[in-house]
Amino acid sequence: MMRPKLILFFLCLLLLSGCRDVDLQQVKEKANSNQKETQLQLKGCRACHSDIKHDSFHDFSCTECHSGNPDSKDRTGAHTQLVAQPAHPSSMEKMCGQCHPDQVRASRDSLHFTLQNETNLIRKQFGAVETLSNLIEIPQSALPTTRQELVDDMLRRRCLRCHVYTAGDGYPSTQRGTGCASCHLKFIEGSLVSHEFIRIPGDNQCQSCHYGNFVGADYSGRFEHDFNEEYRTPYTTQEDYFRPYGVEYHRLVPDIHQQRGLACVDCHSSHQLVSDGMSENLQCATCHLWDADNPNSLPENLIVKNNRLVLTAQVTGKEHPVPQAVHPAHEKYGKEVDCQVCHAQWSFSDQATHLIRSDTDDYFPWERLTVQSSSEVENLLEHNLYSDEDEFPPAMKDSIDGQKLPGVWYKGYTQRRWEEISVQRDTDGIIKVFRPILDLRVSYQDEDENVIFDNETGTGQAMMPYTPHTTGPAGLFFLDRFAELDGNTPKNPPQP
Repeated sequence: MMRPKLILFFLCLLLLSGCRDVDLQQVKEKANSNQKETQLQLKGCRACHSDIKHDSFHDFSCTECHSGNPDSKDRTGAHTQLVAQPAHPSSMEKMCGQCHPDQVRASRDSLHFTLQNETNLIRKQFGAVETLSNLIEIPQSALPTTRQELVDDMLRRRCLRCHVYTAGDGYPSTQRGTGCASCHLKFIEGSLVSHEFIRIPGDNQCQSCHYGNFVGADYSGRFEHDFNEEYRTPYTTQEDYFRPYGVEYHRLVPDIHQQRGLACVDCHSSHQLVSDGMSENLQCATCHLWDADNPNSLPENLIVKNNRLVLTAQVTGKEHPVPQAVHPAHEKYGKEVDCQVCHAQWSFSDQATHLIRSDTDDYFPWERLTVQSSSEVENLLEHNLYSDEDEFPPAMKDSIDGQKLPGVWYKGYTQRRWEEISVQRDTDGIIKVFRPILDLRVSYQDEDENVIFDNETGTGQAMMPYTPHTTGPAGLFFLDRFAELDGNTPKNPPQP
């Protein structure tokens, strides 16, 4: 008699449980319905973008920056005359400039916006005479017939991809906003985190452009692997893996300032970054050879406290006592030898850099070089080499106007090294660290595989002065680095 009663009891429990599940489902459906009804009742942006959060300084209507129609209840109407990227250089004066006219005006003419130095340095290396004021002035040549036209095409489509007119390359840590948003909005793995504007950019914002084997990456101790698959790790895997900056990198010694918690903006202040030139940048001597008799010359984040110079980190707010240079070598060689000649722990020395435009659809020569530090080139090679779908044509975008043009720019190196820092005497008489910045070789193969230009080199010096951001102790044999350039310095002098 007990078994039928137990069975009946469990059947009742199951029925009750089922009823409860149905009730919960009905509650959820009703809640979703109410939420949709509430959203339909809202007007404009908030009906769809209910999760957007602003900082206290920008907590106003979305249309103040993005325009659009705030009275519409549907997407099409709300997006009428929408400005999707109000911080883009083409819109920032009208949008951001409403409240920040001075900052926008200064930024528009700054080297970070114009890339004037990089543009003219490379163009004049290959024979250009005129000086351009902005990268957008670089002439466009779909089918170059001269060496200068080829170099201009290289700049527009391969080299200058980290400017504020684009949202960066397609790698997790290199995607960002455009214009003002390049530095003042936070992105993680290519996605905008929030609309809370960052007043003082951190290193992540800086290094979304200053990555690869360029200044900025060295500050964090990153040195790119070579592009050839045999020189990268992990070597054995065929699976996708995380490459935040497009190419794997060696973990070398970071700069001592980075180890102590200082950010890029602690030396490169916002005023200097948006000035017409970078000549006002802090020098090592500004802090480490501080002149106590001239305290008014200190930048705003440096103060004197208890007769000691103290730097306040702009991102963390932490105070850092600044050690003073007391070694007798500073007084003896300081006016003739740049600080990093002794204090740089390592430097980039990639030579030579080969840039090859190919208009052909033969991709197999690049099978071992599919990693190209360009997501566009990498995606094209991966697809055309390994996919069963129709091939992509040999073409890539102009990074300035977005137009897709024939030809693909490939890149490679003769060798990549960080050892044996190169030291030379500059034209001003100062001994400095040099690197082969302009050791460029440019080639062009047309669609019929005819070699139009082969291994073209520039007419100027390939080695250029460089300031490695790898500062550290000078070490015992610092004099050996410049002994051959200083006739008064014995090869192996006794250490003080």
